Amino acid sequence: MAYARDNLGTPLQNEIDRYIVWPGQACTYKIGELKILELREKMKQALGERFDIKAFHNLTLMNGGMPLALIEQVVARYIEEQMKARPLTHN
Repeated sequence: MAYARDNLGTPLQNEIDRYIVWPGQACTYKIGELKILELREKMKQALGERFDIKAFHNLTLMNGGMPLALIEQVVARYIEEQMKARPLTHN
């Protein structure tokens, strides 16, 4: 609670009330973070040197709030399009 008091811009009681009334809310943030990190790594592995962090950010943010499953489809489609346009070559 000391961290929240010292670092959040909202009154501590508001934060306590939020977690009591809506206990699963904090979990959704963490699940989203983990999925986005997973998708970023998937795109990075698939595209190698062609991976563009700005393109990844645009994909995940361009349509506003989206369900994670939809973001996953958008990223998969982008990877597929990039691979068709310029397949990776192995030396």
